[in-house]
Amino acid sequence: MKLTRQFTDFFNSEKSGGLVLLACTLISLLTANSIFGKGYVEFWDFSLEGHSVQHWINDGLMTVFFLLIGLELEREIYAGELSEFRNATLPLIAALGGMVIPALLYLSFNINEVTQSGAGIPMATDIAFAIGILSLLGSRVPSTLKVFLTALAVIDDLGAILIIAFFYTTSLVWTNLMIALGIFGLLLIFNRLKIHLIFPYLIGGIFMWYYMLHSGIHATITGVLLAFALPFGDGGEKSPSYRLQHFLHRPVAFFILPLFALANTGIILSGNWAHGLTEPGSIGIFLGLIIGKPLGICLFSMAGAWLGLCALPPDLTWRHVIGAGFLGGIGFTMSIFITLLAYDEIALINSSKIAVLVASAIAGVVGYLWLRNSLSNRPSIG
Repeated sequence: MKLTRQFTDFFNSEKSGGLVLLACTLISLLTANSIFGKGYVEFWDFSLEGHSVQHWINDGLMTVFFLLIGLELEREIYAGELSEFRNATLPLIAALGGMVIPALLYLSFNINEVTQSGAGIPMATDIAFAIGILSLLGSRVPSTLKVFLTALAVIDDLGAILIIAFFYTTSLVWTNLMIALGIFGLLLIFNRLKIHLIFPYLIGGIFMWYYMLHSGIHATITGVLLAFALPFGDGGEKSPSYRLQHFLHRPVAFFILPLFALANTGIILSGNWAHGLTEPGSIGIFLGLIIGKPLGICLFSMAGAWLGLCALPPDLTWRHVIGAGFLGGIGFTMSIFITLLAYDEIALINSSKIAVLVASAIAGVVGYLWLRNSLSNRPSIG
């Protein structure tokens, strides 16, 4: 399979970004548990124009991250792996299984508990970390596996965004929501009129973000809406969608996501921090990410193939799908993001974050070892 330049750019930026993300997470944890810990945590809580620095990152800068995800999803739908129905169905069905089974496993331990609202936490996949670990396997990785995992993770994140919009919205201010959607409609009209200047879309996107933020729906969904309002055209290098996506690769990978990691993983570990990992919420996260993700991805993919809804590409095997399933269990960014929306109690948030970090690490190591063994006899490509 020949990979497009845009996909290669996206894959490479996420690969490098995953390594930076890991470094920032370790720095954040070490700093929070050093003599600078109190000041470090207080810095992210510092109020700026009525909101904490952490809030501006999570609700503001992360909208740009979702814009990039939306642009990549748009590219996949119009010109990439998802442009042909039969090719799209495999990662689509796999992603569905990777969301449903983890949520059910989580709820089996947390139904009617105060942690029930955390069912969305193990449903997400961190694109940067998953791709970063896959890249460690080098040139033996078939291109179809790269495309499958990337498409799976992008669809997975879109699912997480929809979950945030529908299940983590506490109250709606309909006037602001209607204004935000009206701006989105106006941008779609710009698209139909073939207005290819990026500037009007970005200005409209800022206003849409503001009204969405004050509507009760999480403002980050604005990023995805803006992505699909931008003209895609033929997907060439002169199209607004291509130019913006190409521009955003590095800022997102090397600035926005690292900032998110620094702001949200500064967890001060108390003397009994490990006790939180035995609570129902943490157990649900462990089961969902480590077992539910690979189980759901594989079972749904196999069921889809058996029903004739999809088929494995020629150089992809079920062992590869299992390995990709484990890498799908690296929740990190989106799982932490949903944790912040699901809970208000700081102790519960911190124990859930730790569970996400530990579960993601286990899933990543198992996925890497599984795929390394599966690809050991495969010749290097190129």
